[in-house]
Amino acid sequence: MAERPSPSSAPAFAAIIVAAGQGLRAGQPVPKQFALWRGKPVLRHSVEALLEQGAQRIVIAIPEGGENLAEAALSGLDRVETVLGGETRQLSVLRALESLADEAPDSVLIHDAARPDLPEEVTARLLAALGNHEGAIPVLPVIDSLAVDRNGMMDGTGDRETLKRVQTPQAFRFASILTAHREWKGEPIAGDDAQVLRAAGQSVAMVAGHERLAKLTFAEDFMPMTPPVRTGLGYDVHRLVAGEELWLGGIQIEHDKGLSGHSDADVALHALTDALLGAIGDGDIGSHFPPSDPQWKGARSSQFLEHAAKLVAAQGYAVGNIDLTIICEEPKIGPHRPVMRQRIADLLGVDIDRVSVKATTTERLGFTGRGEGIAAQAVATLIRN
Repeated sequence: MAERPSPSSAPAFAAIIVAAGQGLRAGQPVPKQFALWRGKPVLRHSVEALLEQGAQRIVIAIPEGGENLAEAALSGLDRVETVLGGETRQLSVLRALESLADEAPDSVLIHDAARPDLPEEVTARLLAALGNHEGAIPVLPVIDSLAVDRNGMMDGTGDRETLKRVQTPQAFRFASILTAHREWKGEPIAGDDAQVLRAAGQSVAMVAGHERLAKLTFAEDFMPMTPPVRTGLGYDVHRLVAGEELWLGGIQIEHDKGLSGHSDADVALHALTDALLGAIGDGDIGSHFPPSDPQWKGARSSQFLEHAAKLVAAQGYAVGNIDLTIICEEPKIGPHRPVMRQRIADLLGVDIDRVSVKATTTERLGFTGRGEGIAAQAVATLIRN
C-alpha cells in the first residue's frame, strides 16, 4: 500500500461525479442524489469532500430536467460545473470527460453521487497509486461465502479470496481514461470506468477502500441516524400529608403520612418516567398524563412508567440502566430497596442488575429535611436495539 501523501505533495486532480440517474428505488420525492441526507443534499456531501481534498475542478453529470435541483444542491460552491448526462452511466462519464478535455488535467477521480461519505484517506491512496498505474480503484474484501445460482439452486461456489467489492471514486490518468472511453467498442454499458480502462489494455491497481463509502440505495438508507446511547434526567417532588397512602418506587410503604398528588404521587416512578421520556425527547409526564384530566385521578404511577417504556421500545431503544435517588428523612429506604428494585425492573422488563435505587437525606435542611415532602431524581440510559 502506498503511503498517504502530505497535502503539499498531493497531486492536483479534477473530479467527475455521476449524478444523472433517477434513483427512484430510494423512495425519495426527488432523485436520491438531490434528496436530503444528514442535513444536506446527497450530492453536496461528496462535492464538498472533493473540494476540501484538493479537486481543482469538478464536473457533475446531471439528469435532463434536473438543472434546478442541481443548482439548489450546489449553491455557493466554486470550481463546480454541470453537464447533462447520457442514456447510460458510461455515456454520462464520457460527456463529463470531454468537458474537461480543454484543460486536460493530469488525473481525474470519477465518483458516484450515491456514495456521499468520502474519507480523505481513500482519495490519498488512489492518487498515490497513479504514480505507477494508469488507474486505481478502492476495494473491500468479500466477507461472506459465495454460491453459484442456477435457477434458484446452488451450483458451485466462488473463491472469495480472489474477489473484491469495488467502490468509487476511481482514479485515472486523464489522458488514458479519456482515450479508453473514446475508443470503446460495443454498447456503452460498462459497469464502471475501471472496466473501460481494462478493455483498453491498461492496468488498474487496487487500494484499500472504506466501509464509509457505502452506496445509498434503499429508503432505509435515508432514515435519520439515531445515536447508539441516549440519556435522560428526571426530577420530581411531592408533599407529605396525613391520611394518604405512601407509594414509593412502585410499592406501598407503611408510614404515618403519604404523598399528595393527582395520581398516587409516587415521586420515584414519576422521576423515572420523566427520565425515560427525556431520553427520547418526548415531553414529560405532564404532557402525557395531564393532572387536569380526571381519568388519572388516583392512577397508579406504574402505568406512567410502563407507558414511557413502550415509547422507548417504539423508537428502537432498550433500557440500558437506570439510577434512582430518593431524597427524604423518613421513611428509611434501605429496608425497601430490594423490593423497589425488583418492582421497577419488572415494570421496565429488564434484569434487576440494570436498576439502581439509592437514598439520601439533606441533613435536616430544606423541605425534605423538615419532613414536608419527598424528592427523587433519576437518570435513564438507553441503548439502541
